[in-house]
Amino acid sequence: MQLLSKKAAMIFILPGLILIFIFLIFPALWTFFLSLTNYSLLDNSLEFVGLKNFFKLFRDQRFWHSTIVTFQFVIGSALFGQTALGLLLAVMLHKKRGIMKELLTNFAVASWIIPSVVVVYLWAAFLDKEYGLLNQLLGFIGVTPRDWLNKFPMWVIIIWNIWRGSAFSMMLFTSALQTIPPSYLETADVIGASRWNKFRDILLPSLKNYIGTDLILITLWTFNLFTPYLLTKGGPGNATEIFPIYTYHEAFKYMQFGYGSAISVVILLINLGFALFYLRSMKGGKQ
Repeated sequence: MQLLSKKAAMIFILPGLILIFIFLIFPALWTFFLSLTNYSLLDNSLEFVGLKNFFKLFRDQRFWHSTIVTFQFVIGSALFGQTALGLLLAVMLHKKRGIMKELLTNFAVASWIIPSVVVVYLWAAFLDKEYGLLNQLLGFIGVTPRDWLNKFPMWVIIIWNIWRGSAFSMMLFTSALQTIPPSYLETADVIGASRWNKFRDILLPSLKNYIGTDLILITLWTFNLFTPYLLTKGGPGNATEIFPIYTYHEAFKYMQFGYGSAISVVILLINLGFALFYLRSMKGGKQ
């Protein structure tokens, strides 16, 4: 029995389609158009140049450096960081009770919901060479104070992003674990299965689709994250100039909107590639 006619259904979904077009499709099309021009705020010019910006981009050493830095950041903080740590925390806390679970969960969620500006300020104060808490604590065991932001900038933003975003993965996997029938783990306990065997043979296969979903979301969020700019400004030098910061520098620092738009188009295509790869992997796992 058909509850709604096609015309009535279109009326209900039309507002959503309009919003998708205004906030997603149109900006993407406009960015692609700008990438084919030499639009610049320095001389307010707008001339069609075709693929010239893309040819220039692929010859730019800064672009390839930014590509390497971005993939290091994404792989380090998203794949092996947030997803892995979130899964580990969820499994460790599964079926646990008590104040320690509540405290750990609340601290993890707090690190995720606190505004980014506040978090960056706290981390900058924590890592300060002269008065930072980290150097103060290390000083008690005889470790010489270090300028962490300048000496290890990539490690800093990777660890910061892991600390910042692991809560989302933890909450997702915590909810996913509730869908696994308790009888599976109870049977494993009866036959004397080890924790690793239960994780490998029961939990991991049951969570496979959830892990794929988490990887898609975390990878895309991390790939487009601009917040590290507040910590390092992309430096020292260009050591942490990930794609969003590189785009910002070209478009808003050097006022080259056409060139910055070309970078944005490349980022969009890479994001699409990541999403298709994960979705294909998940679909292949179901067959």
